[in-house]
Amino acid sequence: MKRGRKMMYWAIGILVFLILGIAVWFSIPYSPMKAEFSQLKNNQISNRQPSGQVLTVEDVAGLPAPLQKYFESCGYIGKPKTLNIKIKHNDVNFILNNKALIIQCIQYNSGERPERIALIGSHLYGIPFEGIDAYQNGIGSMKGMIAKRVVLFNQSGEAMNQSSLVNCLAESLMVPGIALQDFIQWEMVDADRVKGTMSYYGISVSGIFTFDENGYLTTFTTEDRLYVDTEGNVKNVRWSAICGNYQEVNGIMQPKSLKAVWHLPEGDLVYFDGRDTVIEYNVTE
Repeated sequence: MKRGRKMMYWAIGILVFLILGIAVWFSIPYSPMKAEFSQLKNNQISNRQPSGQVLTVEDVAGLPAPLQKYFESCGYIGKPKTLNIKIKHNDVNFILNNKALIIQCIQYNSGERPERIALIGSHLYGIPFEGIDAYQNGIGSMKGMIAKRVVLFNQSGEAMNQSSLVNCLAESLMVPGIALQDFIQWEMVDADRVKGTMSYYGISVSGIFTFDENGYLTTFTTEDRLYVDTEGNVKNVRWSAICGNYQEVNGIMQPKSLKAVWHLPEGDLVYFDGRDTVIEYNVTE
């Protein structure tokens, strides 16, 4: 009897020790994912300093009329040319494998070439979850890790490369520097719509940008983003990025709400719904 009670005490002690150890591990700020993201960020923004030049009316004069109005209405004219941007999504409803999460996301986009990286932070079943969505040197990848150690998924390949390039095109008007590059071609559709085509790394993707009466971007829609279902099947599904709730920040009108939507046959899936977005320009850290 005493031996059994002693064994029980040992088991309880070990369990308490494990619980405390896990709690301490979760409380430590360091994580492999954050370290990896920091390295990717440094690779993207290192040794890139603003030129001091400003965006002028002449710089956008050759663009379709809706784009010219957009740059003027949003206040980009007369502001420093954009080398990169940092986006903080502070409050996002996010769907991950049919699981609803509240996430925070920090993102960096280059203004020179199609490059973007994003770090996602949340909790899954009460356990810390982190993810990296990256596109650099033509390679797209998405990795998710729980408890700082367990890899839930690590996706890459041609479908990811193409979809990541679509993301760069969709976000290009928030990065005027990249919107004016030669690898993006713009075509007038009508008074409120413009078609953009981005060709890079041997891949070409297109989409339609729609603007409201103020000249603000409201929607980007494409058929070129590839959807991967829960069984791993890849297919073309119409995809939209929706902007709204524009507010002035340091003289520039910024969208405070951003959504990403899959237009699936069974109905629309809003898998990213951000309501508190902050954009910084020409960042060095």
